[in-house]
Amino acid sequence: MNQGTREELLDRLAAAVGSVSVEHPTRVAIDGPPAAGKTTLADELALVLRAQGYDVIRATIDDFLFPRAQRYPRGEYSGEGCYFDTHDYDALNRVLLDPLGPGGDRRFQHAVYDRTADTASSSPAATASVNAVLLFDGVFLMRPELVDRWELRIFVSTALEKTVDRAVIRERQMSSQDEVERRWRERYIPSQQLYFATAHPADHADIIVHNDEPQQPVWETRTP
Repeated sequence: MNQGTREELLDRLAAAVGSVSVEHPTRVAIDGPPAAGKTTLADELALVLRAQGYDVIRATIDDFLFPRAQRYPRGEYSGEGCYFDTHDYDALNRVLLDPLGPGGDRRFQHAVYDRTADTASSSPAATASVNAVLLFDGVFLMRPELVDRWELRIFVSTALEKTVDRAVIRERQMSSQDEVERRWRERYIPSQQLYFATAHPADHADIIVHNDEPQQPVWETRTP
């Protein structure tokens, strides 16, 4: 275990990215529960890597959702539904992860879902440089459909109860406290418990970031 400042953590993660040696873009997963701090960490790491001269591609699982009408066949508050019915993994692999991987042509798309319009969409295709770094944040990134697609796997660990408190603060302009707490306790937390029990994401992580105190993070590097 290592404990340090936020800057020291980001330096450690940047060094881990730099240590990857492949003949295609480096695909980095930043996984963890909702409200664990994944997006913030990915954005901060992107700034560090760009300052070091890397060509960084930022993308998120939220742009690979099925439209709302398809996401809730088991009910709006179903944890199983959150885990099994929410994300279009076939499209994620097809338009982003596989093109950037071994043998890929590096022609990729950032998204297949328009969150504003709640419709399927196609973002413009782009071509990544061979030395590009994809920083991809989201839930469930170590599940079987995705786990082998990453060169570096980072898991942001936060006590699930703490994610509820963070979510209430984060979403207070959009939802009532009761609504946020219900969504977390009935849908998101059970889906994470299912994920932990079936996919064991921490076992696949190269680096685990304990993010209960974001300005005093603790991290550990796992060895195969």
